[in-house]
Amino acid sequence: MDAVRVALLREVLAGTEWLGATRRFAGLLRGSVVAHGGGLLLVGTPEYEPWHLAAHLVDEAAWSGTPELAPTLVRHHARPADPAHLAVGPGRLAAARRGETLLVVAPREPAPLLERVHDARRAGVTVLALGAGGGDLAALAHDTLAVPELDLDTVQHLVSAAAGENAGVPGVSARGRRTLRDRLSRLTDALTAPPPAPW
Repeated sequence: MDAVRVALLREVLAGTEWLGATRRFAGLLRGSVVAHGGGLLLVGTPEYEPWHLAAHLVDEAAWSGTPELAPTLVRHHARPADPAHLAVGPGRLAAARRGETLLVVAPREPAPLLERVHDARRAGVTVLALGAGGGDLAALAHDTLAVPELDLDTVQHLVSAAAGENAGVPGVSARGRRTLRDRLSRLTDALTAPPPAPW
């Protein structure tokens, strides 16, 4: 989803709880990885791998000048023959240590995943979760954004876009320049704004 579509989605959701909730959660994610200098692990379930979110976070990391946002996608069925960015298996969770952040995207909560998340948290990893909320994953996570399963893909777009925004000055990169996303968002606002009232 490009910046124009994200801006339109935000416009549609204006006045709902989703914009504030996703920005708050994205702020926690960004704050965690920036404070520790990176080390973002992203994992889903065996049936639901958040590869799309991984791609968006890589883009946001580049666009915002925040390389710490680029995640390592941990896949349950990774094979050594896979390309390097798709070949990281669940063993990486066992190697996670203090200072790393684990973002779990799980519409359901399989027991083996919960065990790995529990072990990572005990090792000092900051655990954030996007999921149904209220289950065992929410109890393990430092923070959770509860999302109905049907809205999980939409909320991932909002979280990744908000994570790329500068926490202090919206639309300004870490190097002080206006971001491409900000320029596109302003253009979208101008193009979708109603015409001025006639005098």
